[in-house]
Amino acid sequence: MTKQEVRARDFSTACHAACGQVRKYSGAPYINHPAAVVELVRSVAHTPAMLAAAWLHDTVEDTDATLDDIARDFGAEVAQLVEMLTNVSRVTDGDRATRKRLNREHLSRANRAAKTIKLADVIDNTRDIAQRDPEFATVYLAEKALLLEGLRRR
Repeated sequence: MTKQEVRARDFSTACHAACGQVRKYSGAPYINHPAAVVELVRSVAHTPAMLAAAWLHDTVEDTDATLDDIARDFGAEVAQLVEMLTNVSRVTDGDRATRKRLNREHLSRANRAAKTIKLADVIDNTRDIAQRDPEFATVYLAEKALLLEGLRRR
């Protein structure tokens, strides 16, 4: 691991632990999910910035970390990737379908590196959800089918 990747792992671990975030179905430390995403990204063509962003992909969305924190500590390229991966919708934006549409539109404009990380994120989450919550998996998989269409756009 590069120094940047180690710092990203440690930052993500601390952020998710500080807010008490754990994996929904297993109660395992949340950092297990970013670690799985990193390993999937590592298995394809990638850059050091992609690996750092894979560690950090949920920090802005789920913790007190900000994009400014990411930019300051990891640089503009990593912050840009994390921004592309962070949901833009808010609870006040409407129902679940509306919020998911807003997030898909945002992600469809992302670069290939961010889309690669997002695909790894979807793969890891799908494994967990399909295994542990088959009833919700039908909803989740339908939403992800729509997301995959956006990931194919250039």
